[in-house]
Formats: sequence, C-alpha cells, structure tokens
Amino acid sequence: MLNNKFKTYSLRIVEDLIFALAAVLMLHALCSHAVAQLPGKVYRIGYLQAPPASAVATRTEAFRQGLRDLRYVEGKNVVIESRFAEGNLDRVPQIVAEFVRLKVDVIVTGGSFATGAAKEATSTIPIVMTQDSDPVGNGYVASLARPGGNVTGLSTLAPQLSGKQMELLKETVPKLLRVAVVGSSNRSGNAQSVKETEHAADALRVKLYYLDILTPKDIEPAFRSAKNQNADALLVLTGPLVTSQRSDIIRLAAKNRLPAIYDRAEFVEDGGLMTYSVSSTDLFRRAAHYVDKILKGAKPGDLPVEQPTKFELVINLKTAKQIGLTIPPNVLARADKVIK
Repeated sequence: MLNNKFKTYSLRIVEDLIFALAAVLMLHALCSHAVAQLPGKVYRIGYLQAPPASAVATRTEAFRQGLRDLRYVEGKNVVIESRFAEGNLDRVPQIVAEFVRLKVDVIVTGGSFATGAAKEATSTIPIVMTQDSDPVGNGYVASLARPGGNVTGLSTLAPQLSGKQMELLKETVPKLLRVAVVGSSNRSGNAQSVKETEHAADALRVKLYYLDILTPKDIEPAFRSAKNQNADALLVLTGPLVTSQRSDIIRLAAKNRLPAIYDRAEFVEDGGLMTYSVSSTDLFRRAAHYVDKILKGAKPGDLPVEQPTKFELVINLKTAKQIGLTIPPNVLARADKVIK
C-alpha cells in the first residue's frame, strides 16, 4: 500500500516537472517570437542628383545595387529619399534643406555642386560624395587621407582626365587644329579642368575655344559659335546641365559632324562618339560601401576619400561612321568597349 502511494507521488512529481518544462519552452518560444517581431532600425538615406532622374538612371541603379549587395532592402531596413533637381541648380539647396528637416541618417550627393550645398546646410549629418573632381580644392575635406568634418566619399580626378581626353582627340583626329571646349563656368572644378586641357593643347599645338553653357538655351548658339570658329572637334566637360541636356549636345555634334569626347560613358551609349573617364557606375556602387560603414558607426571624417582605379575608353563606331570619321587602329585597340 505504501509502495503504491510512493509510486503515485513520484508520478505526480514527474508530471509537474514535465508541465513546468513545457511551460518554460512555450514561454521561451513566445519571447523569441516577440523579439523577432520587434521592428529593427530603418535607416533613411537622402539621395540627391542635380540632373533629371532619367539622365542618371544607371548611376542611381548602381547605388541601389550596391546597397542590395550589402543586404539593405528598401522598405525593410532602409528608405531612400531620392530627389532630382532636374538640372535647376537653384533647387539643390531646397532639397538639402528638406533632407535636414527629415533628419536623414546620411546624405549621398551626385556631384560637386550638391556636395557644396549639403556641406553648407549641415555639419552633423554625414555626407557621402560620389564623384567630386577636387574635394580638397573645393574645401569639402581637409585631405584625402583624413577628411575631417562630416564629408567623405569618392573623387573622380576629372581635371587630370581632361588632359588625357585632349590627347585622345588628337590621336583620333590627327589633323586637329581647333577644339571647342564645352562646359559650365559655374560648376566648381571646371576651371581646373580647363587649365589641364590648355596644358595638353599647348603641347599638341591645338587652339582652344571655350563655350560656356549656363542654360539649355545656350547650347545651340554654342554650336553655331563652334562652327564659326572652324572647330575640328569638341571636348565636353562634365556638369549637371551638360548631363541633363546630353541628348541635345549629342544630336548637335552629329548634325555638325564634329568628333566629340565626353566625360561619361552614358554620352557614348546614347550616341556620342567617345569617352575616356572613370566608371560612373563603379563610383556609385562604391558609394554604398561608405554609407554602410557610416550607418554601422564609422565617422565620415575618419574614412579616407577613395580615388578611382577603374577608367574606361568607350568608342561608338556607329557615330564615327555617321560623321564620316575613321577611328585609327591604335586608338580602337585600346578601347574597353566598342559600340557597333
């Protein structure tokens, strides 16, 4: 009898232990589920481009792809506030002011003018520049190795490339005597680009004419001036206005049968003759890595400015044929991409 009572008592203890263990396991599962359901940090990125969205679509997609490669998912752990000034530089400071009001975690700028406006608007929000021609000379960073402040990102070496572009034009058009340089004087960095172009032109005994484009209305008169000056070719400098109006520039270059070298591959893909430049898509993809480091706690002032390592010569043979130009074999052999 006593033995039966002992067995019954022991059985109850076991049952109680099993019940308690089940309760603990259920509580743990509920807690784990609750933790899993807690919303994580959703970062807000202000993405600013001065040209229209359509003109810089490949760059924007490269930046987004860079974020996806780093496991950022739009709408889940990151929100990209994309803004485009449509070529109107007066809108850029307004967009930056909006980013400040939104308290974005980082501002990504698509050009030098936008970087300057962002730096002027805030000294606390981190700024990642994607393609500045001369960040030290423009006063955005103290040095490439130690930027200091709230700005870092990528440089393009655009002024130095202008001299190389001049040399390529001369190789492509051996009888080159006069070149029209097309750009916007209100773009920071263009003065240095013109200086580098002048050095190369002097060495090649080529005469330059600078055609200033400040509004879309200036484009057709600039081409008339190039024709009146008997220009043999065009060298087109980078800038928001030039980028946003590239279809008109490409069309007028073809109409006037002028060989032209551009600062970005998008021009050649859209029908321009040739470019020697850094890869824009590579720069914007790399910008995502800077954003990632900053969102994980790095200070922009401690992140060295990255200089480009990838350059590309792109030639459009269809355009060459259209304007009656034969690309020399030694130039064609060096091309990274040929559009036929």
